[in-house]
Amino acid sequence: MTIDPHLRLTTLPNGLRIATRDMPGLHSAALGIWVNAGGRNERVEQNGIAHFLEHMAFKGTKTRTALQIAEAIEDVGGFINAYTSRDATAYYVRVLENDVDLAFDVISDIVLNPIFDQREIEVERGVILQEIGQSMDTPDDIIFDWLQEAAYPDQAIGRPILGPAERVSSFSREDLAGFVSEHYGPGQMIVAAAGSVDHDRIVRLAETAFGHLRPILQKPREGASWQGREARRVKKLEQAHFALALEGSGYLSPDFYAAQIFSAALGGGMSSRLFQKIREERGLCYTIFAQSGFHDDTGMMTIYAGTGGDDVADLANLTVDELKRAAGDMTQVEVDRAKAQLRAGLLMGLESPSAQAERIARVLAIWGRVLDPAEVAERISSVTLDEVRGHAERLIANARPALALYGPVKAAPSRDSLAERLAA
Repeated sequence: MTIDPHLRLTTLPNGLRIATRDMPGLHSAALGIWVNAGGRNERVEQNGIAHFLEHMAFKGTKTRTALQIAEAIEDVGGFINAYTSRDATAYYVRVLENDVDLAFDVISDIVLNPIFDQREIEVERGVILQEIGQSMDTPDDIIFDWLQEAAYPDQAIGRPILGPAERVSSFSREDLAGFVSEHYGPGQMIVAAAGSVDHDRIVRLAETAFGHLRPILQKPREGASWQGREARRVKKLEQAHFALALEGSGYLSPDFYAAQIFSAALGGGMSSRLFQKIREERGLCYTIFAQSGFHDDTGMMTIYAGTGGDDVADLANLTVDELKRAAGDMTQVEVDRAKAQLRAGLLMGLESPSAQAERIARVLAIWGRVLDPAEVAERISSVTLDEVRGHAERLIANARPALALYGPVKAAPSRDSLAERLAA
């Protein structure tokens, strides 16, 4: 096993994990707090609350107003932000090396001490409702929410992260505080930092800020059950938006790396099969790509394209045909090119402290340890052509596609017809 001498991990007695990677030669640092609670941890009546809570973290603490939070970081030229996913909520900051202590104080303050002022709740409620409305006006964004719901209907993993407007309109201060008490325990948090950082110093700061927290027993997440349905919304738009998904591998599957290689070869770049066949040879679209997404218990391979309403049927059928063909005749050259893309993407991303810190937290949350990038690159390199083809064949054999369509899509084939074409 490869060991990175710049990577260190400490776990406090209450379960909080602190992971850092010193990057010699840098004069900046990225650090954040990743909480193992996101959309999948919400009950149906809570849908959207994890995202609402992320917004409220910046709206004032016991010692800082919303303006003071922003000024504290921006006065030193730093950057602060957050995001919510289905698996986690992250709060992160980027600063120069001399401002790491300040950054840690601010980021820990907003996570530990939000006051949930009622006036600020109402203001931010309006902001989030605008965000929901904006997403509805962004077809190549909202279609992925509809695809997720079509794949996993009536499940936490299938619900939109932003939540429906009617839920967001009703969340109270007590609802927000309740979600924190259910999910924001020290065992559910990871402090990650990268760049010009001193591990022992970060540990001392974490002990001071988080050492008093008592462990909580977080309820298990609802397991994912792939269903594969269709979501079709006809609307007068310039483009017909097409998104198709098959249930793929999870993080813990032996197919994890093969899945990434297959989707990269299929639709990961300008040299990929879908780009060459659908765009370059047939001119049916401007954008088309394939990508793999992962959770601990499930995964999804997604293909997306935007095209004209008159071409959507041809595009959908050709995409399925190319997907099926690739599973049978993927070449060594294609696999090697996809491996090179994945390795390069991994290693290039590690030149950024923000990417390093996020990777450390994400990998630690999934595998319980931080895999050295060299070890990951070796695992990618070791995947064989037969393993990629085997994964692709299983993907097709077990296919129950999920389909999302938006825009002038009356002529698009149904999910059932595409499933039959895939199985033929």
